[in-house]
Amino acid sequence: MLVAVSLTAVLVTLIPAVQALARAARSVEKLADTLSREFPPTLEAIRLTGLEISELTDDVSDGVQSAGEVVKQVDRSIGSAKKQAQNLQVTTRSVVSGIKAGWKTLTRKPPISGTNRRSDRLSPSQRSALSLRDSGLEDRYSGGYGVGASNGESPRLRSSEGSGLSGDAEDFEQVSKDS
Repeated sequence: MLVAVSLTAVLVTLIPAVQALARAARSVEKLADTLSREFPPTLEAIRLTGLEISELTDDVSDGVQSAGEVVKQVDRSIGSAKKQAQNLQVTTRSVVSGIKAGWKTLTRKPPISGTNRRSDRLSPSQRSALSLRDSGLEDRYSGGYGVGASNGESPRLRSSEGSGLSGDAEDFEQVSKDS
C-alpha cells in the first residue's frame, strides 16, 4: 500500500508539472510559428537595408571622389587664372611702357640743330671728358702719342672716322662749343 500511496502522491504532483510542460510546449510552438512567419521578412529587410547602406556608401564615396576632382579642377583653374593675370599684368606694363615711350618721343621738343642728342644722356663728368677729347686738350696732356696728334687733330675724332653714323664729328664739335 505504501507503494500505491507513493504512486498517487507522485501522480498528484506530476499533473501540475505536466500541465506546465504542456503550456510551455504551446508557448514554444507559438513562438516558433511567429518566428517562422516574422523572421524571414525581418531577415530580408535587414539584408535589403545592408545592401542599401552599401549602395549609399558607394554613392557617398563616388560623391566625395567627384568633389575632390572638382576641387582639383577648380584649383587648376585658379592657378591658370593667376598665370593669365600675371601675363596680363606683364603685358599691360609693357604696353604702358611702350605708350609712355611713344608719347615722350612724340611730345619731345625737336632738337636744336647742331646739338648732340647723345650728350643729353651723359653724366656731367662724361660730357666734360667728351668735350676734352673733342677740343684736342687730351692730346696736349698725352704727349702727342695719338694718331693725328702732329697736325693738331684729335686722335679719336676725325671727320673721316667715327662710328659710321652721319654727323658724329659735327655732334662732337658742337658739344665742345657748348661746353
